[in-house]
Amino acid sequence: MMHEQLLWGPMLTGPFVPLFLLLALWTVFWKGLALWHSAQRGKSVWFVALLLLNTAGILEIIYLFAVEKLKFGQLFESKAQRL
Repeated sequence: MMHEQLLWGPMLTGPFVPLFLLLALWTVFWKGLALWHSAQRGKSVWFVALLLLNTAGILEIIYLFAVEKLKFGQLFESKAQRL
């Protein structure tokens, strides 16, 4: 157990594991949606920024809802479906 704490640190053992996994899933979900939408729209600067910056989904949500002004129902539609 001690070796495990030295390797991963105290935050990734015990009760923090489910919280870490939940945060990771949350981040991957929003990052995937934002990257997909930015790639479809040809917004390469946004794509690179979203790819490189890890903001736990905050920047991704801002991009989708404030910059692109998408509604929640539009998150899973491709650009071709909206035309």
